[in-house]
Amino acid sequence: MKNPIEALNKIFDSRIRLGVMSIIIANDSVSFNDLKQMLELTDGNLASHLNTLEQAEYLKVQKAFIGKKTNTTYIITPLGKQEFKAHLDALEKMIKGI
Repeated sequence: MKNPIEALNKIFDSRIRLGVMSIIIANDSVSFNDLKQMLELTDGNLASHLNTLEQAEYLKVQKAFIGKKTNTTYIITPLGKQEFKAHLDALEKMIKGI
């Protein structure tokens, strides 16, 4: 059996990325501005963390226009859902001391 610490996903070591995934998994999609407000982050800080999650193919980006303004929303991918669940399961095992 794998040590629970070894089962943790390094991408989710960041509390910001953990927060992003927690918010997005609980919703169908979340806009950049909503994430920024909920997590109280700057544009640049949030963008770099979202980019990491996107590069790992855990998030999918959708860009659309609302009037003349762009609206960027994020959706969790099946891989992202699977990896995040595995990470949470490993955390739970660590907490329970298994």
